[in-house]
Amino acid sequence: MIKVDVTIRLKHGVADPEGANTKKALQLLGFTNVQAVESMKTFRIALEPGTGRGDEATVKREVEEMCRKLLANPVIHDYTIEVVQSDG
Repeated sequence: MIKVDVTIRLKHGVADPEGANTKKALQLLGFTNVQAVESMKTFRIALEPGTGRGDEATVKREVEEMCRKLLANPVIHDYTIEVVQSDG
């Protein structure tokens, strides 16, 4: 089993209303030292390696395709892919 974390965040310059509202709420709760909050989403994907699919480079390419096709909007999102566990 191979586990991969995909972290998706808004590209630089794209408005982040969730982050801005969270920052404001934290400051209203007395956390006045909070200077910025960035919202992001992380998916942990567990893959069963198939024939020829067990190495990390191949897994990363497959997850990259998942990001392009479903997980991220390439217009507004950047993402990172990190293998966090590999049983192979």
